[in-house]
Amino acid sequence: MSQLVNYQLNDGIATLTLNNGKVNAFSPDLIASFNAALDQAEQDKAIVIVTGQPGILSGGYDLKVMMAGPQQAIDLVALGSTLARRMLAHPFPIIVACPGHAVAKGAFVLLSADYRIGVEGPFNIGLNEVKIGMTMHHVGITLAQDRLGKAAFQRSVINAEMFNPQGAMEAGFLDKVVAVEQLMPTALAVAQEFKKLNMSAHKNTKLKVRKALLDTMDRSIALDKQTGLTTGD
Repeated sequence: MSQLVNYQLNDGIATLTLNNGKVNAFSPDLIASFNAALDQAEQDKAIVIVTGQPGILSGGYDLKVMMAGPQQAIDLVALGSTLARRMLAHPFPIIVACPGHAVAKGAFVLLSADYRIGVEGPFNIGLNEVKIGMTMHHVGITLAQDRLGKAAFQRSVINAEMFNPQGAMEAGFLDKVVAVEQLMPTALAVAQEFKKLNMSAHKNTKLKVRKALLDTMDRSIALDKQTGLTTGD
């Protein structure tokens, strides 16, 4: 597995650790590595834990790629949106162990998982697109609307409000907040609980529950490719 996403399999649990510089930027190469790691986890029939470096899950898309030109930005966001759609339909449970900040695409990773654990501390979690001059893309709106509470959705998507970990749990980005040293032990404990599930029933129920979301995601991915991304003046 590429060093951009380190893959470790232990006792039926695959830990995917993002490792792409200071903010774990989502670049085309990182997304390719992430997909390869999910391929491997599926082959291993493993429950997945996604995590980052101390203090950060991800700060979002690679700005060098986003600023390289309109088509490069459209292509990168399409790759990220397709990854989010894949995570939502993954046949085995996906847990995100968020070790700190999760901004923009980092926050969308949280919204694409089955269970999300954050840590106590002065960390920011949320969608800052409007703050940095990007009109939210259709996939982002679709995913946030499905996974966040109604009030939090408005505050997050339209106002670009950032949340501390406790606020992020109330908003719907996280399911649990623990002390930093308890992050991975808690994620592993959740994974052990998930082992008790019938994986065929988990997969089929997930696809049934999320059918409308996945169908809308497909339409939104196509729409974003057609209409492009709008940036502020």
